[in-house]
Amino acid sequence: MGKTKTHQGTAKRITVTARGKLIRGRQMAGHFKVVKSPRRRRSLKREVVVHADYRRKIEALLPYR
Repeated sequence: MGKTKTHQGTAKRITVTARGKLIRGRQMAGHFKVVKSPRRRRSLKREVVVHADYRRKIEALLPYR
Protein backbone atom coordinates (compact mmCIF):
# COMPACT_ATOMS: atom_id res chain seq x y z
CA MET A 1 0.00 0.00 0.00
CA GLY A 2 1.23 3.49 -0.85
CA LYS A 3 2.14 6.29 1.46
CA THR A 4 -0.53 8.67 2.71
CA LYS A 5 -0.19 12.24 1.50
CA THR A 6 -0.25 15.19 3.86
CA HIS A 7 -3.01 17.70 3.08
CA GLN A 8 -0.97 20.82 2.37
CA GLY A 9 -3.74 23.32 3.16
CA THR A 10 -4.14 21.81 6.61
CA ALA A 11 -0.39 21.63 7.15
CA LYS A 12 -0.06 25.36 6.49
CA ARG A 13 -2.91 26.32 8.81
CA ILE A 14 -2.45 23.98 11.78
CA THR A 15 0.66 23.44 13.87
CA VAL A 16 1.34 20.58 16.25
CA THR A 17 2.92 21.36 19.62
CA ALA A 18 5.57 19.22 21.30
CA ARG A 19 2.87 17.60 23.43
CA GLY A 20 0.71 16.84 20.41
CA LYS A 21 -1.92 19.59 20.66
CA LEU A 22 -3.27 20.99 17.40
CA ILE A 23 -3.15 24.80 17.27
CA ARG A 24 -5.05 26.93 14.75
CA GLY A 25 -5.61 30.61 14.07
CA ARG A 26 -8.95 32.34 14.52
CA GLN A 27 -11.33 33.07 11.66
CA MET A 28 -12.79 36.52 10.88
CA ALA A 29 -9.46 38.28 11.59
CA GLY A 30 -8.64 39.41 8.06
CA HIS A 31 -10.92 42.27 7.05
CA PHE A 32 -13.20 44.98 8.48
CA LYS A 33 -11.18 45.53 11.63
CA VAL A 34 -12.67 49.01 12.15
CA VAL A 35 -16.07 47.44 12.82
CA LYS A 36 -14.73 45.07 15.51
CA SER A 37 -14.08 46.19 19.05
CA PRO A 38 -10.48 46.35 20.33
CA ARG A 39 -11.15 43.50 22.75
CA ARG A 40 -12.43 41.33 19.93
CA ARG A 41 -9.44 42.21 17.72
CA ARG A 42 -7.03 41.22 20.50
CA SER A 43 -8.76 37.88 20.95
CA LEU A 44 -8.60 37.23 17.21
CA LYS A 45 -4.79 37.54 17.34
CA ARG A 46 -4.46 34.56 19.67
CA GLU A 47 -4.25 31.00 18.45
CA VAL A 48 -6.55 28.37 19.91
CA VAL A 49 -6.51 24.61 20.37
CA VAL A 50 -8.55 22.59 17.88
CA HIS A 51 -11.75 21.25 19.45
CA ALA A 52 -11.78 17.54 20.32
CA ASP A 53 -14.66 16.84 17.90
CA TYR A 54 -12.45 17.77 14.91
CA ARG A 55 -9.17 16.35 16.18
CA ARG A 56 -9.39 12.87 14.62
CA LYS A 57 -10.45 14.28 11.25
CA ILE A 58 -7.55 16.74 11.16
CA GLU A 59 -5.03 14.14 12.33
CA ALA A 60 -6.02 12.02 9.33
CA LEU A 61 -5.03 14.92 7.07
CA LEU A 62 -1.65 15.26 8.84
CA PRO A 63 -0.30 11.69 8.94
CA TYR A 64 3.41 12.51 9.45
CA ARG A 65 3.22 15.36 11.94
